[in-house]
Amino acid sequence: MYLIAICVVGFLVLLFGFLRIRQLRRRRELEEHSIEADALYDLLEKNSEILLFDVRQPLDLLAHSEIIPGAKRIPPKEVLEQATLIPKEKDSVIYCTCVSQSTSRMILERALALNFTKIKFLKGGLDAWKAKGYPVERYTTPFHLDTA
Repeated sequence: MYLIAICVVGFLVLLFGFLRIRQLRRRRELEEHSIEADALYDLLEKNSEILLFDVRQPLDLLAHSEIIPGAKRIPPKEVLEQATLIPKEKDSVIYCTCVSQSTSRMILERALALNFTKIKFLKGGLDAWKAKGYPVERYTTPFHLDTA
């Protein structure tokens, strides 16, 4: 009986360790594909070839109708269904406004799974950009609230 209990505990310890290592590897990979607001601003000043995508949820966009100048808005649902909306061969940065950056991270994970290598997400999203005093402009293009 003790032998079974020891085996079960040993298995659980190994499983927990494996899951923790996988979680840390995933977090490190996401960090490698992030960019701070200051670095993005400097990059945009030097290189107009950087593509910038606003991937906020419709309700977030409704609450904060601002966009980083030069950014193109793509609804997250569309990006997840059709990742080719973001060119694989060009340097791209995506951003959202959720505190956990869950929308950007979700899209980044999907892109990485499809072997995108030139994509990053803006750490802190639009809020970090605005906190640094960088420019934003009103977003006036009509959009649909996806209630599905």
